[in-house]
Amino acid sequence: MQDLTPDRVTLDPVEVASREQISALQLTRLRWSLQHAYDNVPHYKAAFDAAGVAPADLAHLADLRHFPFTTKADLRANYPFGMFAVPQDQVRRIHASSGTTGQPTVVGYTERDISTWSDVVARSLRAAGVRPGMKVHVAYGYGLFTGGLGAHYGAERLGCTVIPVSGGQTERQVRLIRDFEPDVILVTPSYMLSLLDEFERQGLDPRASSLKVGVFGAEPWTEDMRREVEERADLHAVDIYGLSEVMGPGVASECVETKDGLHVWEDHFYPEVVDPETGEVLPDGEEGELVFTSLTKQALPIVRYRTRDLTRLLPGTARSMRRIQKITGRSDDMIILRGVNVFPTQVEELLLRVPGLSPHYQLVLTRPHRLDEMTVRVEARPDRAADEREQLAERLRVLVKDNIGISVSCDVVEPETLKRSEGKAQRVFDQRPR
Repeated sequence: MQDLTPDRVTLDPVEVASREQISALQLTRLRWSLQHAYDNVPHYKAAFDAAGVAPADLAHLADLRHFPFTTKADLRANYPFGMFAVPQDQVRRIHASSGTTGQPTVVGYTERDISTWSDVVARSLRAAGVRPGMKVHVAYGYGLFTGGLGAHYGAERLGCTVIPVSGGQTERQVRLIRDFEPDVILVTPSYMLSLLDEFERQGLDPRASSLKVGVFGAEPWTEDMRREVEERADLHAVDIYGLSEVMGPGVASECVETKDGLHVWEDHFYPEVVDPETGEVLPDGEEGELVFTSLTKQALPIVRYRTRDLTRLLPGTARSMRRIQKITGRSDDMIILRGVNVFPTQVEELLLRVPGLSPHYQLVLTRPHRLDEMTVRVEARPDRAADEREQLAERLRVLVKDNIGISVSCDVVEPETLKRSEGKAQRVFDQRPR
């Protein structure tokens, strides 16, 4: 793979600022953001008053722990525009979640918000190894989902040529990669695996493609999946993080030269990690739920938003700003199976240790009698004979038992059996009676 370490002269000064300089900037911006939310969003005025706090009470960054959390339920309760802090004529764009699990969450952006978003995505892409003049194939979905347009504007801000393909039409995606010869692809990691499968189905070697960098986000993925993609495609696989309630993609990014966690762009987003049960702020280095407060957003300031993503805060390495460890899972997609907490990524790590098993899998939860049971459905790789599947299943059962401590059933199925994702992969299928 090509060395894409950036020239530090090209970095924004804040990326290499001292910790003291970053903290001073955060305190100034945090005071403004809290006051902006309190003065202009009725929900925040009521929430702050009920908690007995006011923006003026923030003397130090640590004082933020006294302010109330914001949850997805708060955004839904104020649907559609109740959380906006500016008049409607100042809102230049609206995005929203799909609403498949309830009322959609709606977010808005002023002209300055869109510019800030473009800046942080451009910074993220540069950190990932993308350079001005490169061609960028955007396979995130466009529309109300923030992924496609967020990536698009950031790549243009960096000075790249954008190919706005969006999701789906896998055969066409591969043809366009072959014909247009992009240097970079932005896509979910699970869909990247589908694209690699399609390359090979067409008799093409993905390692011979023009792609040098893959920027993967929107779902948790493991180090084993990184190795798989990098080996099969001969590119740098780099993680990007974001969520629409906080901004969209570009809240944090890995740096291509280290790939050791995602640097949070702390000049725009203040991170905390809290105990998921008690809400208490945890020291850096301890695992818990990631919480964000916006520092510069105008249309939708967000105060202590509970992301439900589980990670830990770590010191900066390639940049001065703190890192979050790769997301290990979510507090709300955790499976509790006979008293044991299980995340899909834990199972993914284990199945990728078994030669002959592919990364395409599903976790099916059932309750045939009194106890919950889980079946891991996973595809065999195309080069494996049918009579090997039971042996592969047994090896995976043993790994899960030894490493996670639960007994599961394993069903190794033929290649191309499981439905492919064109966006976020659905891993858990809960068929238990309610």
